[in-house]
Amino acid sequence: MNWPWIGDHYGYFGDLMSEHLKMAVPPVLFGLLISLPLGVACARWPRLYGLVIACTSALYALPSLVLFAIMLEFTGLNIATVIAPLTVYTLSVLVRNVVDGLRGVPDSVRQSAVAMGFGAVRRLVQVELPIALPVVFAGLRIATVSNISLVSVGALIGFGGLGKLFTDGLQRAFLTPIVVGIVLTVVLALAADVVLVLTQRLLTPWSRR
Repeated sequence: MNWPWIGDHYGYFGDLMSEHLKMAVPPVLFGLLISLPLGVACARWPRLYGLVIACTSALYALPSLVLFAIMLEFTGLNIATVIAPLTVYTLSVLVRNVVDGLRGVPDSVRQSAVAMGFGAVRRLVQVELPIALPVVFAGLRIATVSNISLVSVGALIGFGGLGKLFTDGLQRAFLTPIVVGIVLTVVLALAADVVLVLTQRLLTPWSRR
């Protein structure tokens, strides 16, 4: 390890971590916005679920470089070229968890809500989704950690955050930036996971009882 080199690049590491998060977080948020209504529809109409999962799984199976190459034709060489494929990847995880969370709501709870005069939308927002939150957050944690890892691949097209340390180290046969990139990526993933766990606890205080 070249410790003097590390000491001289603290500011650079901070910039790369900020860039990394700017590409890792939006896809999770966009994926959640798409997955919630899609998951609700799949929970309501089970026949739709198989088709949606088949499509999202097929897209998830595509190598990230292939999706990046496809997106280049539409978005050009910018940050959206990384964000769009990562959003697609999150759907495979988040749709499943939204559906599983909604299916885990006991029928007795739904019937009680109906008996209290709750309409379909009010029941969904005030009863079903809050109960499904722990399962949805489990999917968010997986998608977020996965995205933080996958962002590094974007370095191959010039937008990779901490991935630039990997390409720099490989091009110069210099191990230090590669190790630093790995460590900082793990730190970001752990920090993001902790934030999501704390957020879940704030939103679902009853789950700790």
